Amino acid sequence: MLKRWLGITVTVGVVAGLVSSLAGLDVARAQAPVRIGVIEPLSGPVAASGNYIRMGAEIARDWLNAKGGVLGRKIDLVSENNQSDPKEAASAAEKLIVRDKVPAIMGAWGSSMTLAAMPKLEEYGVPMVVETSSAASITKRGNPWIFRISAPSEMEALGLERYVDTLGVKNVDFLAVNTDWGRGSSTAFGDMLKKKGADIGPAEFMEQAATDMNAQLTKIKADNGDTLFVTTAVEQITLILKQAQEQRLARKIITTGGSSSPSQLIKQAGAAAEGTYHLLFFMPWFPEAMPDGRLAKAFVDEWNKRGHPFDGLTEGFRGHDGIMTIAEAMKGAGKDDPKAIRDALWNVSLMGLNGPIKFEKDGPAGKESGQSKPSIFVVTIKDGKVALPEFMKK
Repeated sequence: MLKRWLGITVTVGVVAGLVSSLAGLDVARAQAPVRIGVIEPLSGPVAASGNYIRMGAEIARDWLNAKGGVLGRKIDLVSENNQSDPKEAASAAEKLIVRDKVPAIMGAWGSSMTLAAMPKLEEYGVPMVVETSSAASITKRGNPWIFRISAPSEMEALGLERYVDTLGVKNVDFLAVNTDWGRGSSTAFGDMLKKKGADIGPAEFMEQAATDMNAQLTKIKADNGDTLFVTTAVEQITLILKQAQEQRLARKIITTGGSSSPSQLIKQAGAAAEGTYHLLFFMPWFPEAMPDGRLAKAFVDEWNKRGHPFDGLTEGFRGHDGIMTIAEAMKGAGKDDPKAIRDALWNVSLMGLNGPIKFEKDGPAGKESGQSKPSIFVVTIKDGKVALPEFMKK
């Protein structure tokens, strides 16, 4: 009888211990940070842009954590470097999902990198907020785990359409990086300008790591157009402006994609940047002109307080808006479950640094991606300073 009683006591004790352990695990999980994956080019030809986005994401994380985080837990960012390479982007997405168990991702800067990562999102069922990429195929392809807050090239072109006549754009050439982004941008702006009655010249392309664009510029110069649209990252834009000046290319130059960083161009290209126009999605020189002036000024102040390069603000804001969007979806979901976050992203209504963030369906029925409608701005470089064109002041 004593042995039986001892056996029962031991069994009860073991069960109680297991229950206690499981409860402890639940408590530990409830207190563990919420992890958000970040895929950016932290090395390679466009590393500057990727690191600026990381810096903006860290500001969003810190602001959220100062207010208690999300779901009562702190937020951790788990970053992966896609090395400006599509293959690495796909590998980074798989690592974040399988190894790090992140319930949502922000990424992956370039359109080719984002497109390469997308199959992994669908395979494992994890949503990604696209903060920069502009290729139309990202939302048109049919991936219900994609939610883009950046402007596709077609949307960006429509944003410029109202200013085409004022700018006097009539005979156009294109110079773009040879990626999904560059090719898509040339097509989108070309289609819009054709409808406006402009004559469209040849499109020239260069590889992402190219440093000598003189051959392309020579061909463009022979076409005798009045405007050159340039789509690439700021490092190549700087070189293009210098080489265009050396060739005495008398063209109005307009950069697209919001990656030009005019302040950096002024420093690095000098007089070669004078008179150029730039399509942007955040204007740190004029925070009061942004949709939420107070938020924009707070972000610029915090960026400067951390000693980050001012030139990076035109990219860094993307990191802030991407992380804020994911956090808002997590609040709506009530848990850090990928499918619940995906479903909650459809209900996000948030004021970001660029403007309102709210998703509409885009793509084939039943597999729609989410697309927000970003605000689009134009600045120019005048007398060595970033300025608002007269038509933007109205």
